[in-house]
Amino acid sequence: MSSAAISTVVRMMESVPEPVQNRIAEHLRSYLEDLLDEMEWDSLVSHTQPRLLDAARRAKEEIRAGHANPMDYSKL
Repeated sequence: MSSAAISTVVRMMESVPEPVQNRIAEHLRSYLEDLLDEMEWDSLVSHTQPRLLDAARRAKEEIRAGHANPMDYSKL
């Protein structure tokens, strides 16, 4: 599978010396790894978002009802 954008990038890369091609390829590898990590994170967050909202709602209710205690950071 090759889109017009990918074909354009390949043609551009072919026009530069091989050491520059290698630098570009390494940069793209790094960028794609970061992008895939972000996509995975977004997917995980989107699946847990309803549970996080429920937990926040329960916490607010407990605070309002006086059932919550301030966090003691020295115990962490």
